Amino acid sequence: MDFPSVSRSISFVHPISLSHGKNAEVRDVDGKRYIDFVGGIGVLNLGHCHPQIVAAICEQAQRMTHYAFNAAPHQPYQQFIERLAAFIPVSYPVSGMLTNSGAEAAENALKIVRGHTGKTAVIAFDGAFHGRTLATLNLNGKVAPYKQKVGTLPGPVFHLPYPSVDNGVSVDETLRAMDRLFSVEIDLDEVACFIIEPVQGEGGFLALDPGFAQLLRTLCDDKGIVLIIDEIQSGFGRTGERFAFSRLGIEPDLLLLGKSIAGGVPLGAVVGRKALMDTLPKGGLGGTYSGNPIACAAGLATLELMTDVNLAAWGEQYAVTLQARYAKWQADSLSPYLGRLTGVGAMRGIELLTAEGKPATAQMARLLETARASGLLLMPSGKSRHIVRLLAPLTIEPDVLNEGLDILEQCLSDLR
Repeated sequence: MDFPSVSRSISFVHPISLSHGKNAEVRDVDGKRYIDFVGGIGVLNLGHCHPQIVAAICEQAQRMTHYAFNAAPHQPYQQFIERLAAFIPVSYPVSGMLTNSGAEAAENALKIVRGHTGKTAVIAFDGAFHGRTLATLNLNGKVAPYKQKVGTLPGPVFHLPYPSVDNGVSVDETLRAMDRLFSVEIDLDEVACFIIEPVQGEGGFLALDPGFAQLLRTLCDDKGIVLIIDEIQSGFGRTGERFAFSRLGIEPDLLLLGKSIAGGVPLGAVVGRKALMDTLPKGGLGGTYSGNPIACAAGLATLELMTDVNLAAWGEQYAVTLQARYAKWQADSLSPYLGRLTGVGAMRGIELLTAEGKPATAQMARLLETARASGLLLMPSGKSRHIVRLLAPLTIEPDVLNEGLDILEQCLSDLR
């Protein structure tokens, strides 16, 4: 698929052209229907064109389409940031700023940390993904394709193994690597922050070990290091709770948000402890489009729908259905390439492995193609692009979810 006016540095997972969608279904320009297990790469936890979100967008568009909040404050920004602060389950008062994306939230978090600590060193993790902007590239725990041909990146940034039952990396292994890092590469006293995803998205839906999360929180507290938790993909109900960090028994100092924050309208946020958020001088934070009124209206409608009751019900339906189907596939030896089910809650991946236990990257490419031909859109993840990333809307109808899993089952069975 080639669009002459679009940069060839942009790649496409699916060579189709979409026209419209509703909840978990989309149609291309030829009218073909697909069940969407991609969800805009985690943006559409509430599905395509949720009627309450669409109504909020339309209403706000008739009142005011834009005003720069740092030029003159407007109500939608004020209302949304207050509602968002109340939505975040932490024990301290939350302060924050709105951005246009998750990557922009990460960039601003780095500025805030530098201003607060006077230090620049960042510790990130293998397999991480925090964005495609210049500073966030260096945080990513993967070179290809993100860091290729762009030269020296802002730093210093150091990486540690990401401990998870989903990738076989133990807490002890990470602690040994940490001991080496602080013995050989950098003094711990020079570290400004750690940045970590409670469930890695691009990395393959790997759930962070809770024991390590608590050790990391204690280390940061003892050494005055800022702990940034990136919930851009795992947040807003993806794991069955408001945010995945609650499962770990810790709280962030700064929290990065984006993707499903506003039902498909570009919006992000960095929020956290007021002492951190107030570090930079007046004018040090802001942006022309950050907290656009229409995006804020969409965000307010999104938060109204994300009650704890709804999130628990949606997450349980999704998780129970998928786990039962996966268990049956295992019991039936559906495919020689069927590996582990990774992740937690409704944030799940299915690993494809060869008989030798190696990433089945070629089989993944065929699976994407055959599933698409059968009317199901899937997304790869993992270092070797061998883990199916399942990001259907939390609001997917049970019959549509089962129909999509039927297609996936048949395609896995036919995989050669």
